Amino acid sequence: MLIRFEASNFRSLAENVELSMVAVDRDRDEARPAPLLGESLVTVAAIYGPNASGKSNVVAAFTWLRDAILLSLRAWEDEIPIEPFAFGDSADDNSVFVLELLIDGVRFEYLLELDRERVYYEALFHYPERKRRRIFERDDLELKLQRGLGGLSGTRELLTPTTLALSVARRFEEPLVSQFARELARAEVFGLQRRSRYSGAGFGPTRSSIASRATMRWFEDSVDQLPLFGDQSERDQALALLQLADLGISDVVVDEEEMVYSSSPRERSSRKRVRLVHKAGTRDVPLNFELESEGTKTWFHMIGPVLNALRDGSIIVFDELDASLHPTVSAELLKFFHSPTLNPRGAQLVFTSHDTSLLNHLNRDEVWLTEKRDDGSTRLGALAEFAGERVRRSQNLESAYLHGRFGALPQVDQSDFLRAVGLIG
Repeated sequence: MLIRFEASNFRSLAENVELSMVAVDRDRDEARPAPLLGESLVTVAAIYGPNASGKSNVVAAFTWLRDAILLSLRAWEDEIPIEPFAFGDSADDNSVFVLELLIDGVRFEYLLELDRERVYYEALFHYPERKRRRIFERDDLELKLQRGLGGLSGTRELLTPTTLALSVARRFEEPLVSQFARELARAEVFGLQRRSRYSGAGFGPTRSSIASRATMRWFEDSVDQLPLFGDQSERDQALALLQLADLGISDVVVDEEEMVYSSSPRERSSRKRVRLVHKAGTRDVPLNFELESEGTKTWFHMIGPVLNALRDGSIIVFDELDASLHPTVSAELLKFFHSPTLNPRGAQLVFTSHDTSLLNHLNRDEVWLTEKRDDGSTRLGALAEFAGERVRRSQNLESAYLHGRFGALPQVDQSDFLRAVGLIG
């Protein structure tokens, strides 16, 4: 489970911002106890704020760190693809990331400091019995290892100024390192768009196809896994989720489609095809997936990752949850992650949104607010401690937000536009 994430000097995140999953209200079923941490963790975090206030950059920073650990060894050569804050003096500072995860009840802490030219500091610690122990610690190219982890010594030979030690160390299958890297690698990201040459800056077509294949596996008859909930088959569970987006869907057909190439008609191949079966009066009519609504297609892509996350207790990050999903579907998704029955392993959902109706389904310690400062940088604050004043647990969050009680609302001024079109002097 994610405990907290920090980032600074990344895109609009000039000064350090922190997203914490530590529960303020621990006396509720949705808060998951972490005895060795001495706290409870929430399974949902929502980030609200005006356009261009930096909501997406918070989740992009988490995604960048995940992809950096997966890709730096094979993709980073002459330069580290970091995007520092573009305004002011921060562009000359190092970018810093801190990530804490709870794995099998034990806290892991990862720290990273770098710029475009090199990694200056990197470390991975864990806290068995609440005591901090070093797994590895790196200053420039000097690497120190925990005693007894000699199997990681080969990391030194592959280390370069632009390569993360964690990217190298995970190749040696040392359990402590593998646990942490695997937990982070399982995190799924939706909604972000890739940006230029920067490595894995978000959820693009490749991630979409991966998610689609993950969903298809739940509908294929050959799938051989234990049911996630009760005695209902995996296929029925996935279909029930799909029907939340479109109640007219009665089934899903996954079969082989023959491909004929116009340049060489004699060459043929096949690929898997998905068709959703719709009720049309008394008939069942399969419809090609490409003809479905964007909301239905987005939800189909999400079903596999959502069910996998609930099974594994992993993390799903969604930028602009309301962009493609109906509010009713989004609200149901929150219920899945809140429920101790449906989410027994503590899977977590982190998302950005403009949909204020979802605030009715969120607790005060599950909401974060972004604001854009005058210098263009992002401020991220917890609603539970807004402006140093504790927000009441019983407060109507949607009403308070819409009335500007917490700020983080767009400031609309039409005067410049009206002047430009000549309607005012």
